[in-house]
Amino acid sequence: MSAERPSLPPVRLTSEAELARDALAAPLFVRAVRLARWAGPDTRVGAGGELVEAQLPAAAEHLGLPADEDGAAYASEAWRLAVDTGLLDVTDPEEEDAEGTAAAGENLGLLTGGSPQDVLSIWLDGLDAVHADATAPVLDDFADLVGEDGSIDFDALDWDPEAEAEFLDGVLGNLYLLTLADNGAGEGPVPLPALAASMIVPDDMGEPTDDILEQVSEAMMRLDDQFRLLEPIGIVEYRPVDEALMVEEGEAPVDTVGGDEDDVTRYGMVKLTPLGLYGVRARMLEAGVDAPAVGDLAGKGADALLDGIAHYPESAARAEVKLWLAGYADGAVSAATELLAAARGADEGGPLRRLHCQQALALAGPEAEPAVRAVLGDQELGGLARVWLAEHGAADVPAPPEDMIFWLAIDTIAAHLDADGELDELQGLIEGLSAQHSGFFDEVWRVDHPATADVLEAMGRLHSDKKAAKDARKAAFKARSRAAGR
Repeated sequence: MSAERPSLPPVRLTSEAELARDALAAPLFVRAVRLARWAGPDTRVGAGGELVEAQLPAAAEHLGLPADEDGAAYASEAWRLAVDTGLLDVTDPEEEDAEGTAAAGENLGLLTGGSPQDVLSIWLDGLDAVHADATAPVLDDFADLVGEDGSIDFDALDWDPEAEAEFLDGVLGNLYLLTLADNGAGEGPVPLPALAASMIVPDDMGEPTDDILEQVSEAMMRLDDQFRLLEPIGIVEYRPVDEALMVEEGEAPVDTVGGDEDDVTRYGMVKLTPLGLYGVRARMLEAGVDAPAVGDLAGKGADALLDGIAHYPESAARAEVKLWLAGYADGAVSAATELLAAARGADEGGPLRRLHCQQALALAGPEAEPAVRAVLGDQELGGLARVWLAEHGAADVPAPPEDMIFWLAIDTIAAHLDADGELDELQGLIEGLSAQHSGFFDEVWRVDHPATADVLEAMGRLHSDKKAAKDARKAAFKARSRAAGR
C-alpha cells in the first residue's frame, strides 16, 4: 500500500518556548492576566461570573484604558477571558440579586511556574472562548428577542451556532492553507475579499453572479467583525476594512471581489501569525483533521519516518529528516541501517520509500558508509547504495549487474510517479534513464518489479519521442503478459 497523503501540507512551527512568549504577549491575554492579579477580596461579580458594572471603571483604569464605554467593554472582555481560562476563580452569589467574589485561579501560577506547554494549553482555552464570541449572534435589538416571561426567543435570531463556527473554521483553514502554499511562499497577508470568496464562490463558477457577489460582501463584513475580535488573542495580524468604503451600515459595495492590488488592501488584509498557525492547527487536530507538523516524526522508527514524509514537499522532508537524524542516539551507521531496512518492500509505497531513504542517507553524512556497503548485494537496495557511494566519492564501488540497473530505473520512475512531481522533470527523468542503455525497451520488460508494467505504460504516455513511446507501450504489453503467465 502507498502511504496515505496527508490532507494538509506539513507546517513548520516555531518552538514551544517562542510560542508561549507570543501567547503571553497577546494584548487580550495580557489584560486578562493583569485583571486576574488585580482581583481581590473586595472584587464583586455578578451571577454569570461577570465583573459588576460598578467595578468596570476601576478595572479599565488598572488596564490603562479610557474611562468610557469602550474602556469598560475592553475590561469586561478581558475579565471574561480570565474566567474562561481559569486565571480567575469566581464564586456565585448565594442569594438572588447578591454579588459573588473572585480570586486568583490555579492557572495563574502556571503562567510563571509552569512549562511552555502549560502556557499554550491555557492560551488555547482562551482562543476557544474568543472563537465562541466571534461566532455569537449579532444582537442589534436585544429587547425584541425577550418575551413577556423574560425568556429569549433564540429562533428569532436566525442563527445556527454550528454553521457559524464551521464557517469561521473553514475560513481559518483556508488561511492556514494559503500560508503554507508553495513551501511557505504564501506567507504574506491575504485580501479579505479573496478569503471570503474562497468560502462562497463555487470552484467551477466563471464570472460570479450578483447574488454570489452580495454573499461575498456580507461574508466580508462578518469576517471583518470576527477578525477584529480574533486579533487581540494573537492569532492574526489584521488590517480592517476601510470604513470609508461602507456604503451602508454593515454593507460593502458588491464589486469588492474585483479591483487592482492597490485597491484591494482597503477591503481588509489578514495574516496568520506563528501563534495563529499553532492555534488553528490545534483546533484542526481536535476536529480530527490530519494536519502534520515538521518534527512530528522525530523519535519514531525509520519506517514511520519514510512513510510520513512520502508526500511532503522537498524542503519539509529535508527538515524532518534532519530532526530525525539529530535525535538518533546510536550514530550514523545505526541510523542508516534502520533507514535501509525500512526502505525494503515490494508494496506500492516501496519505490517512494527508497527514494526518500536515498535522500535521507545523503543527510546522514559519509559516516553512514559501512551500513550502505552492507547492502550492495541486495536487489532492492544495491542500486541506490552504489549511487550513494559514487556521490560520496567512495573507492572500490563494484559495477552493478545489468538486471540491477534496469530494476533501479523502474524503481526510480515508479517513485517519481507516486510523488506527483513536475511533469517536465518526470519526462526528463524518463527520457534520460531510457537513453542510458541501448535497447532499453527490449530488455526492461523482463524486470521482476511489481511496477514494471505501470512504469512502461507511463513512459509510453510521457516520452516525447514517438518511436520510443511506441516501444515503451509494446514493452508494457509484454510485461503484463509475462506477469499473467506466471
